[in-house]
Parts: sequence; C-alpha cells; structure tokens
Amino acid sequence: MLEPLRLPYLQGYAPELLAQVRGLIDSGRLAQAVAQRHSEAHEVRTERALYDYVNELKSRHMRSAPPLAKVAYDARLHVMKNALGTHSAVSRVQGSKLKAKREIRIASVFKEAPADFLRMIVVHELAHLKERDHDKAFYALCQHMAPDYHQLEFDLRLWLTARELVASTDVTNVT
Repeated sequence: MLEPLRLPYLQGYAPELLAQVRGLIDSGRLAQAVAQRHSEAHEVRTERALYDYVNELKSRHMRSAPPLAKVAYDARLHVMKNALGTHSAVSRVQGSKLKAKREIRIASVFKEAPADFLRMIVVHELAHLKERDHDKAFYALCQHMAPDYHQLEFDLRLWLTARELVASTDVTNVT
C-alpha cells in the first residue's frame, strides 16, 4: 500500500484545495501550473543587489521603520531553521548605550525563485520590522505592501512542493 502524499508546505489549507493540488501532482502538472502564473525571473542574485532591493521596498512602503544594517542570502536557512527568511535585531554595546542593528536573511532558494516569490518573502520579513507576530495587523501590513500577498504565499507553497517532489523523484531514480 502506498503511503499518502505529504504536503508539508500546505498544512492547514481546505481539503477541497488540497484535492486540487493532489490532482495537479498526480497529472504531473504542478510545476507547470505554477510556472505559468509566475514566469518572470529576477536579477537579484548578489547580496548587494538584495540589500538594494529590500531597501527600495522598505523606502516605498515603510519609511519610518528602523534602518537595516544587513540583508543577506543564507544557504543554511531552509535546512537549519525550517524557515525561508528571518529578521533579527542584533544588540551591540556602543559606549554606554545598547544599539540594536536590524538584519534580514533570505533563504538562498530565492536566488532561483520567480520574482514574485522573492518580493513576497521580502515583504513578509519587512512586515516583521513593525509587527512581531503573525496576526491581523501583520497580514494587513503585508497586503499593504503586496495586495496579492496571500495568493503569492499560497503559490510559493505550491512552488516549494513542486521542487521537493522533483528532488525526491531524482533521489529515488538514483538509488
């Protein structure tokens, strides 16, 4: 008996929606369906380009947010922390004061992701500069910066699922 297909990126979605996703997977069209909706690539490959990209979005939508000291791609993020992006405030002593420097790290998988998905994860991490928790105010801020935020998040989850399916297929074909 075959083990049912696990969809870790799609936990919590409606069973009807998951049935549609399983249909796309069974027909081998999941990756194609996502690629049709999000075909535009981006040129943000270096850390400097990522820093400029993030700061441009920040200055457009969140002028009063604290400045960012560092923005970087992180190859260990997805594997180590089970996260696609992180934000942190690194505290340092400067003289008699404690200064917090804000950092955003984006999983390296986004170097190869469609432009829409890079924008979505950057918007998500920028929203954490003002809203700590994933609550109503947080998602309202995400939608302010990207009106299609929820659809992009779902499509990103589909894209990650498709990538994982391809990777697991490649591994089983090698063994």
